[in-house]
Amino acid sequence: MPPKGSNSVTKTFEMLELLGESPEGLSAAQAAEATGYPFSTAYRLLGGLVESGYADFDARTKIYTLGMEVFRLAQKVAHRQGLSGATKDLLRDLTATTGESSILAIRRGSAALTVLTVDGPQFRTTTDPGDESPLHTSALGQALLAHDPDAEATIAALELEARTPYSITDPAQMSRKLEQIRETGWAGQSEENDIGMNALAVPVFDLDGSLLASLALAAPVFRRGLDELVEFVPQLTETAASIAARFPR
Repeated sequence: MPPKGSNSVTKTFEMLELLGESPEGLSAAQAAEATGYPFSTAYRLLGGLVESGYADFDARTKIYTLGMEVFRLAQKVAHRQGLSGATKDLLRDLTATTGESSILAIRRGSAALTVLTVDGPQFRTTTDPGDESPLHTSALGQALLAHDPDAEATIAALELEARTPYSITDPAQMSRKLEQIRETGWAGQSEENDIGMNALAVPVFDLDGSLLASLALAAPVFRRGLDELVEFVPQLTETAASIAARFPR
């Protein structure tokens, strides 16, 4: 890919475009060869993208890939323009069946990044596509954290700050809850993330068993208790499997 411009902003966007065209990632040397830039220029541009979150760098393989900040921005644009993803209809069906708001999220560092939402007929969700919620307080985040192979290390690294008086801030208590989530297959929280809201989430696993996302139903406490949301676990699990079958690979 020959260089298209000379200023640093143009070069940065060209590098970002190159990363987007390289799903397996590429090294700084490969980026320099593809763009025609000196190695030092390619290395500097990639470093800037990593620093801003628009690229990720694997120190072991020396490979750069697109970062989640790109995805977060894309979700903001998609939401603003009213675009729907390949799984939007599945969330609509889930909400129509349960009568509650449905939310799909993926992990982004120490947070759950909301990807899609469908509001319930009587109550709007408290999150929008592109928003983030802490792993330790939200049902979406807890479902993701429970299946982190290094969950204990992640808990130790997290700042378990309270969002509400009901948030779990003790590492040992959080570890016990994650074990319970793995045993039951679902994560539930009652006003741990937002006062007045209950939520229940299940993990979304790929066909090979790798964790892709988490799927939740959210309801105001005055209308549906957490024990009532548990009754929808079969529908959540079925929808999660359908989402996995459509998830981009």
